[in-house]
Amino acid sequence: MQLSFDADVEAFRAEFVAFLTEHLPSADVAVEYSRSSADVPEWARQWQRLLFDNGWLLPANPPEFGGRNASVIQQYVHLEELSKRRIYHSFNPQGLGIVAASLLSFGSEEQKHKWAVRILRAEITAALGMSEPGAGSDLASLRTRAVRDGDEFVVDGQKVWTSGAHDADVLLTFVRTDPTAPKHKGISVLLIPTDLPGVTRRPFPSVCSPDDLDFNEVYFEGVRVPAENLVGELNRGWSVATGSLGHERTLLWLGYADRLEDLLTDFEPSSPADVDAYAKLVMDTQALRLLGSAALSREARGEQDVASLSILKVLGSEAVQAGAEQALYSAGLDALAHPAVSSRPNPMNLNNFSSGWFERYTRSFAGTIAGGTSEIQRTIIAERVLGLPRA
Repeated sequence: MQLSFDADVEAFRAEFVAFLTEHLPSADVAVEYSRSSADVPEWARQWQRLLFDNGWLLPANPPEFGGRNASVIQQYVHLEELSKRRIYHSFNPQGLGIVAASLLSFGSEEQKHKWAVRILRAEITAALGMSEPGAGSDLASLRTRAVRDGDEFVVDGQKVWTSGAHDADVLLTFVRTDPTAPKHKGISVLLIPTDLPGVTRRPFPSVCSPDDLDFNEVYFEGVRVPAENLVGELNRGWSVATGSLGHERTLLWLGYADRLEDLLTDFEPSSPADVDAYAKLVMDTQALRLLGSAALSREARGEQDVASLSILKVLGSEAVQAGAEQALYSAGLDALAHPAVSSRPNPMNLNNFSSGWFERYTRSFAGTIAGGTSEIQRTIIAERVLGLPRA
């Protein structure tokens, strides 16, 4: 067992820390940012572009796509240093981590340079058009359709819960192109610019943050999309879907570990029940980091272990939810006015790090839903870890 990083990894870390020390935007430049704003602020676009140009945006990528061919351990160190400082490398996380990543995996060379590079350089923003009113966790039930008409697809349908669509320039959209095929087949993926006629975006608030208009309904009415915007093979979009979510999940547990650290920092036990809950929170945090480190080691050795990602997601998301719930009840009415985190740095002045206990608790439900619900993760664990028969 090795409990420290190799010299080359620490050298990688030191180089990145030096870059952050020299280039991190100052607090007077990084004005408060909210997802309900009309667009990503210019300073944030410049920051993302600076990371891209220096190979620090997504280090695993080759240099032409904002990276430096980093190993998985170096990727972990990169995210760890960002987390320590509460730094976002992008204010368009789905565009960066899912849409651009999917284009690099499944797109043509033209699509990579026309769309992915522009997303990575923050020249345009992107959102993910997956969920529909009747197709949330069961994506294969989607009904938005695209019919080929010469050199175009004509798209009709609706998406919902589309984060960031209101200020996105393009949507990576999953559509049904063969209604006669089994539901996991006959799906294709289109890049749909949001300025095309027939695209309507309607942002709406959530119960956990009424002023944060991140979610959207998106309507497509006779939208004519160039056939060259087809990503991957026609009617083979399910592989793109699973690849897209895979990009989202690889180091997802680090985000939960960070939220648990926030809870440990802010939650002040005041009763025996609180002390017990706090102790459980400490153990969950340590367990998540240890299991995550083990999964990271397996991935560094080239071993595929999808089930471990499901275990980490269930543990992390539900530990955050349980901890926030206990803090909420412990604080009572004061939970509605719980102060911002003050003991951890926040150089980018991000207002989503200053929420009260009630908002933290309500937001925690997103973690048990997005990226694959806890129920779906438990099914994967049952089949792939416990060897139980398919239901």
